[in-house]
Amino acid sequence: MDPLVLGLLVAFVTIAVLFSGMSVAVGLLVVSAGFLIIFDGLRSLELLPEIMFGKLNNFALLSIPMFIIMGASIASTRAGADLYEALERWLTRVPGGLVISNLGACALFSAMSGSSPATCAAIGKMGIPEMRKRGYPDAVAAGSIAAGGTLGILIPPSVTMIVYGIATETSIGRLFLAGVFPGLLLVGLFMAWSLYSTWKQGGHQALSATTYTWAQKFEILPKVVPFLVIILGVLYAMYGGIATPSETAAVGAILCLLIAMIIYRLWNPADLWVVLRDSTKESVMILFIIAAAGVFSYMLSSLFITQSIAAWIGTLEVNRWVLMGAVNLFLLVAGFFLPPVAVILMAAPILLPIILTAGFDPIWFAVILTINMEIGLISPPVGLNLYVINAIAPDIKLKTILLGSLPYVACMVLAILILCVFPGIATWLPDAVMGPTR
Repeated sequence: MDPLVLGLLVAFVTIAVLFSGMSVAVGLLVVSAGFLIIFDGLRSLELLPEIMFGKLNNFALLSIPMFIIMGASIASTRAGADLYEALERWLTRVPGGLVISNLGACALFSAMSGSSPATCAAIGKMGIPEMRKRGYPDAVAAGSIAAGGTLGILIPPSVTMIVYGIATETSIGRLFLAGVFPGLLLVGLFMAWSLYSTWKQGGHQALSATTYTWAQKFEILPKVVPFLVIILGVLYAMYGGIATPSETAAVGAILCLLIAMIIYRLWNPADLWVVLRDSTKESVMILFIIAAAGVFSYMLSSLFITQSIAAWIGTLEVNRWVLMGAVNLFLLVAGFFLPPVAVILMAAPILLPIILTAGFDPIWFAVILTINMEIGLISPPVGLNLYVINAIAPDIKLKTILLGSLPYVACMVLAILILCVFPGIATWLPDAVMGPTR
């Protein structure tokens, strides 16, 4: 069978299997094993255990559970609420300071936790009731937090970026740096739309300031600053050549746990057990998907599907931006139905040769891919962040949350277009800090 036709068949079968409700990792293993048996025979299965464990034999993978523990320890405390309160008090004299505070808190909490649902829950529990009380429209209150929560997979340290780096053998340090300015760009676009939408819907009173004393402003800082210092310390250690990403993640995880115990009195063994239990579950899930994706990638390569697609793309006389538009459309649709980690691990073996053949920077493309995955987090039918917001504010209809989130989807699309015109927004910082790639 022609490898291109076989590739289409693999795509349809994979989609059908995943839509059946089977877990992503098991689905990838079933599809891979099935096609290998049909086209290479039963003996091809002898290599699968070696491929799975070989894919996990990577020191960089240690950073995933460590960063997850960092996020879980922070999310288990009042750090999100304190961060929100601190920004509200310091930005209170800025017009629309409350919505700016919420989006700023989402950005900072994303940097501390790396989790979109955790960011939505931590900031939304405080931010949404307060915004509604101050006169902000429900759509703005819910939509801004849902969109702000998506920043967790873009702003470093990001587990999604780690997975992309491992799947494509790309520098994780460069990927982290590449997400900084695009993340700030999204925060700026989100803030601009939130203020405009509030003003347009008549929420002028929401833009008025509430006064806090200097004592009230400073009293909240001791609970927030230590976490921010840890994040800055982790990034400094990583880019200052002091330690590898895995080593800095381990130190960061220990420090976050200690601060959670010291500042927030997280002494109860049951609470600590919940943090470690949930972190282990999420880590095992991601690592299992990575192992299964390794088998899936081997199957594509063994059947010459990846090589044939790359060769076919090279023969096409089509503008590379048209090709990038098609890739973005594919990622957008995939993100509607599958979690970001699954999309990256499934698509990377196929898309990376296409991206390189078309002359695009893989670091820049990682940011484009991640923003597409962010759109999926606030878009049905999965739209995980929409349901998180609905859970913490059940009196706001899901339809209102969705309609409030759609303008932020447009902001993300605009960000993708801006990055296409000005790719240096993503690539300048990695090149400046770590030197240009050859």
